Amino acid sequence: MKPNNWVPVSLEPDPVIEYYKKDVDMSLLRENLKLTPEERIVRMLEIREFMLEVRRAGEEHRRENG
Repeated sequence: MKPNNWVPVSLEPDPVIEYYKKDVDMSLLRENLKLTPEERIVRMLEIREFMLEVRRAGEEHRRENG
């Protein structure tokens, strides 16, 4: 018996997804999957801190140089 809100799903490749897949660096995904979930979170937080520092530096540069 299927639920009332059942939606059929196609197993055919989605052309939009296929278009963007060519630009995905699979080696980065593989390396990330070698990490534990905790290591992934730590890496994500490190990247966030780097991004915030770059943003702060850009704002400071704009203040100093108009």
